[in-house]
Amino acid sequence: MRSEVLFIGGRSGVGKSTAALALHDLLVAADVRHAVIEGDLLDLAHPAPHVEHPDVHLAERNLATMWSGFRGLGHHRLVYTNTVSVLEHRRLAAAMGDDPLVTAVLLRADDRTTADRLASRAGGALPQAQLAHSTRTAGRLDAASPDTVTRVDTAGLTPAQVAAQLASITGWLPG
Repeated sequence: MRSEVLFIGGRSGVGKSTAALALHDLLVAADVRHAVIEGDLLDLAHPAPHVEHPDVHLAERNLATMWSGFRGLGHHRLVYTNTVSVLEHRRLAAAMGDDPLVTAVLLRADDRTTADRLASRAGGALPQAQLAHSTRTAGRLDAASPDTVTRVDTAGLTPAQVAAQLASITGWLPG
């Protein structure tokens, strides 16, 4: 069976991880085999491997290893979150090694919504520099993402509502 992957990208605070976990819950409830990988953790180190050793592509190497393990257990669907995954989805899909069917979704939200979410995550005031970085990233992602990337606005939606949209886009839920 051919692998399928959903790449979820977007700025900090847009709800990538939260949406992926809500989608996981939907898929579990429907007994749909899948795996979830937080791409940010595949090369989280200091100094940052992608900066210090950009030619090593550690995240892709780690993705290949993890996906091979999941495939060996019979999984063929992957939910993958990472800020820039929608810009790197071809390289990431190639790292999976089994020519997956790719769906890429860019989650979007306005500055106010994102600032509220980031402040809630931080447990208090949000540094302006963090919001400014998130805003710049949002603009870059929206401008650089190809037309094949589906855009979903998350402002005003619950995680379950975003997950339902993701499930609809992938067609992974039965019926």
